[in-house]
Amino acid sequence: MSNPASTAQRLFGTDGVRGKANIEPVTAETALRLGRAAAHVFQHRHDSPAESGSTRHKIVIGKDTRLSGYMLETAMASGILSMGVDVLLIGPLPTPGAAYITRSLRADAAVMLTASHNPYDDNGIKCFDRDGYKLDNTLEERIEELVSSGEMDKIRPTAAAIGKATRIDDALGRYIEFAKASFPRGVTLDGYRIVVDAANGAGYKSTPCILRELGAEVFAFNNAPDGANINKDCGSLHPSALRQAVIAHHAHVGIAHDGDADRVILCDENARLVDGDEIMAMTATDLLKRGQLRNNTLVATIMSNMGLDAAIRDAGGKVVRTQVGDKFVIDEMRRLDANLGGEQSGHLIFRDFTTTGDGIISALQVLAIMRATRKPLSELARVMTRFPQVTLNVKVKSKPPLESLAEVQTALKEAQAKLKDNGRIVLRYSGTELLCRVTLEGRDGDLIEHHARRITGAIREKIGEK
Repeated sequence: MSNPASTAQRLFGTDGVRGKANIEPVTAETALRLGRAAAHVFQHRHDSPAESGSTRHKIVIGKDTRLSGYMLETAMASGILSMGVDVLLIGPLPTPGAAYITRSLRADAAVMLTASHNPYDDNGIKCFDRDGYKLDNTLEERIEELVSSGEMDKIRPTAAAIGKATRIDDALGRYIEFAKASFPRGVTLDGYRIVVDAANGAGYKSTPCILRELGAEVFAFNNAPDGANINKDCGSLHPSALRQAVIAHHAHVGIAHDGDADRVILCDENARLVDGDEIMAMTATDLLKRGQLRNNTLVATIMSNMGLDAAIRDAGGKVVRTQVGDKFVIDEMRRLDANLGGEQSGHLIFRDFTTTGDGIISALQVLAIMRATRKPLSELARVMTRFPQVTLNVKVKSKPPLESLAEVQTALKEAQAKLKDNGRIVLRYSGTELLCRVTLEGRDGDLIEHHARRITGAIREKIGEK
């Protein structure tokens, strides 16, 4: 029988394996093979926690609230167990929770089943190493090679050598205590009214609980997942209801997550949205004032607004930019020994506390500044003045090199000639969807809008989905 994954060009994208659930590569068959491959890789690492033989190898499996999570969880677990590795099931939990539990329980690795902000009929597979960081390319490539090669087909442990699955009943409680520890000791949120849009996703229990235990009055909604309503007209990508709820409840702040709660978008007391760039500006300048921004450096992506650079520069720091994707941000943070980085989307990494993006830990850092300064979010967010920015998405039927599209390059050069040093242009394909994203930024809003539409028109004409 042929391997259904063998014809795939590449299983792992910029953020794990992702696609339509029950269609390759996000099928039970491929998940089982990935489980077997991952188990084999982590089982044979010389620096594994179980290398001494005193403990068994174990891999954590977490998931968000999608219906297809049951299918993939069972398949991944079966694959891992069939290789003689134990499985620790933690159920629905934010992605950063899975990373933390892996470190807490000294497991070899973690698998998180989520498609993040995508619709419920998508799903995905993210892998974390034992230290809570996402897998490096070398390990991903080795897992892919094993999936397609058939190298493990004859490895069949039997009897007591088969792995055992255990449900970790206190995983949620462990994560809640871990997240609360990122908030200043002895400080509470007494007197704060906070609205939470949980996106019917993985943070539906943890975020409201954490905030209430810290003393806040919490108004949570979109916190009743049914397997199909995750991210549906809610959460960080659809914040209109959050804004309305902040006004209705006279809240000090609103918090919106995506499906796996590794992102956060905030809303101030006036119902104005506060994105990842502004959160980084607030927290980085606060750390600079306290001498705690390591190497005076913030790591952001090419999508972050130029106003972020200006705010950090004025505070005595600098911004280093990477490609889009939290994996690139984290890699650069580790290389520079930076302790703060993130993306405009609200995927933020506070390395003093965690190893990956964490929506509630990010929100808690802003709330701590609000409490310490006694200033409202609207005032704190003014530390950054945003340059006009336009981002347009074009659905495409293929992803040829943009340099090969003459009409697109002509439109691009015209825009660059007009903007000169007062703006910038970013063209890139989505790593997870058939989309081309066009971002222009500059001091003249009308000018960048005009050229953004010229460039997207050229892309649509050449490779746009008909």
